[in-house]
Amino acid sequence: MTTYKEIKGTQIEVLASDPSNLVEGQVWYNSTDNVVKGAAATTVGSWATGGSLNTGRRAMSGAGTQTAALGIGGIIQPASPPFTAITQAKTESYDGTSWTEVNDLTTARNSSAGNGTQTSALNFGGATPTPSALTESWNGTSWTEVNDLNTARYGLGGAGADNTSMLAFGGIYPPGQFQAITESWNGTSWTEVADLNTARSSLMGFGIKNSAIACGGESSPGYVAFTESWNETSWTEVADTSFARSGGGTAGTDNTSGLIFGGYDHSPTDLRTNKTELWNGTSWSEEADLSGLAYHQQAGAGTATAAISFGGEGPSNQMRTGTEEWTGAGAPLTRTFTDS
Repeated sequence: MTTYKEIKGTQIEVLASDPSNLVEGQVWYNSTDNVVKGAAATTVGSWATGGSLNTGRRAMSGAGTQTAALGIGGIIQPASPPFTAITQAKTESYDGTSWTEVNDLTTARNSSAGNGTQTSALNFGGATPTPSALTESWNGTSWTEVNDLNTARYGLGGAGADNTSMLAFGGIYPPGQFQAITESWNGTSWTEVADLNTARSSLMGFGIKNSAIACGGESSPGYVAFTESWNETSWTEVADTSFARSGGGTAGTDNTSGLIFGGYDHSPTDLRTNKTELWNGTSWSEEADLSGLAYHQQAGAGTATAAISFGGEGPSNQMRTGTEEWTGAGAPLTRTFTDS
């Protein structure tokens, strides 16, 4: 009988703990658990429950990864009269298990945008509740006000790697005037660059400064399914999302790979949705649903295979504290071998 060494050219490794960087087909003996394990890959994507936010709210922005994320700002709106909305300055940090309150934004805002990492993020625009051009930079400990956007707006999209490199696009201000403006951040100031093809607000965006996606949103006369791809110079219309929606959560690395989830679905009426869609650089495909209906407005982080959804507004104006973690098809998965 052919042995594992003859097939792979090496004996099975003996490790005290499971390896952190799994390779599909890898096999090892875990000497702590006294079992043989192997690395497989998931075949379909799915959502699983994560730790709850300390303060449930909607219209937050997000940054980071599935295991190292930030939930920034937002708004609390009571589910009963007088329905007075309270804009938030709260920032919470996620470690893959639980959320911890950290230092607040300098100025409370909702419907802002942002991106970056848990230690280097940027947050910009939004409503205070009046439309804002404010930009704040996060260094892992606290927020600092830096140079404003050229155009104040809320409900805009954002994409970027850290607090030195960012893209802001779309939005609305004044009420009823949808914006196509795109601005590029170089770590010091914002510069206007090429406009979106379709002006809109409450759109969904992901990626980095030179490779981003803008999709969905609200325009005139209603919600749109348009997707535009950014190449650092201009926006190009590409394949539409599966259905028109606005205010969804997002995750993604560039204009070839991303995820959108939740938001408002305008078919046939203005309803919260739990639908998830995956972008592969060419087209969108519907994936497994979130467990709950939620209007996010940019609250999400991570990649197309390892994303996080948090907060949002559920049915009856309920402010959600829930977190859901996405594991996409092809993600590494540890399997334990048994003799049964």
